[in-house]
Amino acid sequence: MTKKLAKIKFLPNNFQIIEEGDYVQCAVSGKKISLEKLNYWNVDLQEAYFSYKEACLKRETNDK
Repeated sequence: MTKKLAKIKFLPNNFQIIEEGDYVQCAVSGKKISLEKLNYWNVDLQEAYFSYKEACLKRETNDK
């Protein structure tokens, strides 16, 4: 079975699947994130993050 990139709309406490898929890609590291494990994202930037570490790195970069 081929894994497919999903298209997601990130909402404040949830996300909406626009195009079915198995994973999204981390905006910082490029790692694949299965939809079942997706916990970190930025609504304003519409980006997903692999973990809190990548989310913090992104925030630090944007704050400069």
